[in-house]
Amino acid sequence: MDSYQIAKNTERVKAIARSLDFMYCGVSKADFLEEEAPRLTEWLKKGNHGKMHYMENHFDKRLDPRKLVPGARSVVSLLYNYYTEDIQPDEAPKISRYAYGKDYHFVIKDKLKQFFTELQESIGDIEGRVFVDSAPVMDKAWAKRSGLGWVGKNTNLIHPKEGSFFFIAELIIDLPLEPDGPIKDYCGTCTRCIDACPTDALESYEIDAKKCISYMTIELKDEILPKEAEGQMENWMFGCDICQEVCPWNRFAKQHQEPAFEPHPSLKSMDERDWKELTREVFNEIFRKSPVKRTKYSGLMRNIRHLNS
Repeated sequence: MDSYQIAKNTERVKAIARSLDFMYCGVSKADFLEEEAPRLTEWLKKGNHGKMHYMENHFDKRLDPRKLVPGARSVVSLLYNYYTEDIQPDEAPKISRYAYGKDYHFVIKDKLKQFFTELQESIGDIEGRVFVDSAPVMDKAWAKRSGLGWVGKNTNLIHPKEGSFFFIAELIIDLPLEPDGPIKDYCGTCTRCIDACPTDALESYEIDAKKCISYMTIELKDEILPKEAEGQMENWMFGCDICQEVCPWNRFAKQHQEPAFEPHPSLKSMDERDWKELTREVFNEIFRKSPVKRTKYSGLMRNIRHLNS
């Protein structure tokens, strides 16, 4: 394929991304993640993944998309906004903003399927797969490679015009495209995220998941939360946004325009007492299609009891 056709196909990919309301679209060559390999090895060796044992699986596929999608030539990275200022009452136990509405896996997966279909219709026979936080894909590494931001000291991808309140998704395809180059790191000397983390989960550019409030309230399935977390949860019952809320780059975050991410009306009215007395029926109603279902009723009540212990 000549350079003119590759450029034309790349523009078509980005045009489809815009039409489907993705914030940004970047392209990387599907290749081995040489820089990330030793970092991932060391992070796992330290046990920083806690009980997320699945992080130890498919090591080769995490680092080389061609092992995940045979014949892959390009990784198309996409950002989708979820930021909202329509938050819960101050006194209520808190849920991370990304989980206010319908589960992003369903919302974005549908868009990705449409993306892939439109790409095939306009360019021809293309093989590949779509991903949104659902396979051994190092999404932040690929988004960084494609110029969609840098990975900050809080280990989140940060875009210089949007902050970090967005989901990352990928198409890994066998179509050659023009790669975008990475941008520089603009964290500078700022350490607000590290200083603000109540459980000291963050070091510069590294996270110890075992200490992370998001890990403890979502990933950890133990009947009780670690004793070290007592008095340090800052009223978070599902996830945590602290390291994003204090990040200066998030002053650029804009309200999302996705109806599916609108919060259930009860989220904006329930106070501390309502959450303590939450029944399984009410849980199922509020979180019927929400990411919060991942922690189940028993897990959410465990978290709420911990906040009041």
